[in-house]
Amino acid sequence: MESVTSVNVHCLILQPVVDSVTDFTWLIGGPQGSGVESAAVIFSQICAKAGYFVFGKREFHSNIKGEHSYFAVRLSDKMIRSSSSGVSLMVSYDAETIFRHYSTITKGGAIIYDSDLNHIKAEDVSTLDKYYFKRMCADLDNDHPTVEDVLRKVADNDVVAYPVSFKELLADMAESHNNPRLRVMKRMYNVMGVSLAAGLIQLPKELLIDAVRGVFAKKRVIADLNADAATHSYNVASNTMTSTPFTLHAIEKTPNLMLVQGHLGTSLGKLAAGCRFQSYYPITPASDESVYLEANGTLPNDTGQSDAVVVVQTEDEISAIGMMIGAALTGVRSSTSTSGPGFSLMAEALGWAGINEVPVVLTLYQRSGPSTGLPTRHGQDDLLFAVFAGHGEFPRIVYASGDIEESFYDTCSCFNYSDVYQLPVIHMMDKFLSSTTMTCPAFDPSKVTINRGKLLDGVEGEYKRFQLGGDGISPRSYLGLKDGIFWNTGDESDEVGHITEDPVVRQMMMDKRLDRLDLILQQVPDAEQAVSHATGEYTIISWGSTKGPILDALEMLQQEGITVGFVQIKMLHPFPTECVQRLLNGARVIIDVESNQTAQMGKLFAQNLNIPINHYILKYTGRAMTCEEIRDSLLDIIHGTSPKRRILMHGA
Repeated sequence: MESVTSVNVHCLILQPVVDSVTDFTWLIGGPQGSGVESAAVIFSQICAKAGYFVFGKREFHSNIKGEHSYFAVRLSDKMIRSSSSGVSLMVSYDAETIFRHYSTITKGGAIIYDSDLNHIKAEDVSTLDKYYFKRMCADLDNDHPTVEDVLRKVADNDVVAYPVSFKELLADMAESHNNPRLRVMKRMYNVMGVSLAAGLIQLPKELLIDAVRGVFAKKRVIADLNADAATHSYNVASNTMTSTPFTLHAIEKTPNLMLVQGHLGTSLGKLAAGCRFQSYYPITPASDESVYLEANGTLPNDTGQSDAVVVVQTEDEISAIGMMIGAALTGVRSSTSTSGPGFSLMAEALGWAGINEVPVVLTLYQRSGPSTGLPTRHGQDDLLFAVFAGHGEFPRIVYASGDIEESFYDTCSCFNYSDVYQLPVIHMMDKFLSSTTMTCPAFDPSKVTINRGKLLDGVEGEYKRFQLGGDGISPRSYLGLKDGIFWNTGDESDEVGHITEDPVVRQMMMDKRLDRLDLILQQVPDAEQAVSHATGEYTIISWGSTKGPILDALEMLQQEGITVGFVQIKMLHPFPTECVQRLLNGARVIIDVESNQTAQMGKLFAQNLNIPINHYILKYTGRAMTCEEIRDSLLDIIHGTSPKRRILMHGA
């Protein structure tokens, strides 16, 4: 293998020395459609089976093929919940990955790359946009940088470069297999890249081969070829890349963990909760959930048989919410899943469900808007939209999960809330949660309870679907129930469901529906409304997927002897004012952390508690926060060197 001119070779020295934990991030990049995700799945599985905690994050453009895609996998021997700003080892079989991510490689890190890229100029990479190109040239102080120039730059930070000719690796395989066609099978570059990395850091080869065969299990011939490529590449790395003393051998596994993709939390949660109908129109990033349910929508029941969820792909989002409501009227637990633009189309029918007290669950996978915005990028942009969507006033619950494990159990809770209080529940997820892969405690369906509320199994005497009195929640019939006949309309109605414009009835019906918001806050346990993860004079308030990077950042600060509080607000509407007030006891400085520009949860907080927010940590680049970004921001706040609004920018 050729060496790179003017690039010094150093040992790969990462964080662990003595009495320390492993914290290692691996990144692979390439054009979309080139197998980046498959390689990351393989690497994640190897590390998880080797006993490590894993957190993987996928980033990709909104076109189908060609633009840059990358996947960063962080691993540790302790629990991790977020991605890191730095990269320990990068694998690149295209030039753009080197140009895009060279500045993220940590001191003493490493790059495995295709040596045929050395002389490629950045200006010749057509998918490298002009804005990033200008910033990169300024950083390199070079208007016409090549890959070789970048490698010289990172060598100054003790980064070791491992050049490998992927073309020659294929040629060697073709010769050893007596199969000339292998010479042109560039589709295997991804497997070769991950295998070189595994060989370099000495992950167990048998785990690599098992993972490769698992990913390509549907076609034996393809699996065999990729397994051979993996073995050959692993051996090359382990035999020739000998300058690194750092290894990642298998360690003792933590029991009862699983490696899970983000959308599976809500998918499996819906099955466990007894959801039996899901409608959807394809939209990023929500579609993965419905696609999984289409392929795996069965769950064994107590009788030994299997219950199945019916999944319908509709012609648009208006039809999706209409079908969901129709299914719910038959007594079936029903849901839909969408993102911001789709939710916009659902707003009118959401109000129909609200006025008719129909229990439905809408999973809202947020992404960056407005309009199409950044369709494959992250954002917490839709909170206020979810709280106020629809004309007129009607009750709904807006609920947010903070991680994949939470989303499983929260999904079940959302169905219970919907049934018990007979209203739409909007379950807030987002692209970051959808696109991540992590190790977490295995989901336990035995912890799930199903509460159908006042759903009738028979009616005696006159039935009034919207009966007044009591706690304001009427016994609920369903289509087909004998003697439980009822009427639904988009107009205001009386107790039976007949249209009325009488002012007294109108007032009573409005109060009946909206008074249940107070009932919700009285009856839902405090622990399901908001959670205090830590207490301190400086206290973070936040919601949703910022939970993971915040907790990791707080652990980093704890190691420095600094304690910061954190209150995670899960029930966003109705807002749990009294619960949050209790949890903030002792907090002097309030810090709002969110992934949007206008601090939307901060607005709800200020509106309901009348407590000023002292600092904001915000990010709205379309990329998720990292634990280091939050840690550094908190340190600046504590040291008095931070502005009131701290805007985070990390991420390619």
